[in-house]
Amino acid sequence: MKQIKFDTTLRDSQGTQVAPIDPENFDLEAYGEYEASMLEKNRDFWEGQQGLLVYRRVRADGVFYDKCRDYGESLALQLGALKKSMDYKADIANFLEPWYGIGYIASCFGSSYQWLPQQAPSVKAKFSSSREILDADFVPISQTPEGRRNLEMIEYFMDKTKGKVPVSFSDIQSPLNMLTYLLPVTDLFMEVFENPDGLKSAAALCADLLIGFLQEQKKLIGDALASPGHGFASSRAFAGVGLSDDTSIMISGEDYRELFQGSDERIGNILGGMAYHSCGVWEKKIPMVKGFGNILSADGAFTIETDPSPNDPGVFGEAFAHSGIILNARAVGDEENSFRAFEQLWRPGQRLICVTYCKTPEEQERLYRRLHELEEKTGL
Repeated sequence: MKQIKFDTTLRDSQGTQVAPIDPENFDLEAYGEYEASMLEKNRDFWEGQQGLLVYRRVRADGVFYDKCRDYGESLALQLGALKKSMDYKADIANFLEPWYGIGYIASCFGSSYQWLPQQAPSVKAKFSSSREILDADFVPISQTPEGRRNLEMIEYFMDKTKGKVPVSFSDIQSPLNMLTYLLPVTDLFMEVFENPDGLKSAAALCADLLIGFLQEQKKLIGDALASPGHGFASSRAFAGVGLSDDTSIMISGEDYRELFQGSDERIGNILGGMAYHSCGVWEKKIPMVKGFGNILSADGAFTIETDPSPNDPGVFGEAFAHSGIILNARAVGDEENSFRAFEQLWRPGQRLICVTYCKTPEEQERLYRRLHELEEKTGL
């Protein structure tokens, strides 16, 4: 039997090859009807206390790398992904994401994106302490070259799609993650012990800058906004903002609650609640995540083909049942391997979104049917 493992030769384990479609050739009306046919089911799930939805994410390869540099190319690829997604049986429609890198906070302090061939834009951390960050001059994200470019990208997406297609925020990094683009992570960890008050204030500053940027995006996207955004199954019927928080698994829960939780919650309070994401194994952070005052959803990888360090579905299934928190569970793999992961996650009292990556529409339909049969067997 072939050993299943994470494929390190892939640039994006969750990516799908698609044919780009120019906006003028994309059927907005057909996709609008397709999305609308799912919204009532999405609302019922969002308002309920238990349930299961299936989402087949079609993530166009290159959009989260160098292809973001040309927002016309990014949109054409993403429209190709939307068209392809309609072939797969699912309960939630795919959405557009105006993704333009994740290091935009650095531009507030004078740093610029660096573009390496076929790679996502990167930044170099320019500070060595939180005190330096707090003493430095800065401008709002929307006034920086990278911020303006991201807002122009949103305007372009909205102009070409006329609000008929769901659009999310750009990829939102938590204040802690944002600090790692300003401060080398080893220095940041030292600050936890040497200057926690300064670090907490620097995180609060990042939150302020992020909130302003998100409010600018929200004005442009309007009623087309799909939430929570990047990495999550998102819908106009859902709410909140997804925060990517990978660095959180390297800090104790106690330190996180003291230094960063308040900033996260403040972002969520202004934007309708928060959704938590971290790559890798974060089961030890489950109590911390469940302790957020406005937590709506949490995301994790649950198969080895999704993440080289996937989470244990049994642990998460038990921990989140009857919590009211939605589990956004990603499982790259074939029908059988994916089903086994979702089967361990599902139980009465669970609010589960099964994010699948089946290669063919036929395999996707079989998995879709099995997952809803699993839901029905519990009597929900």
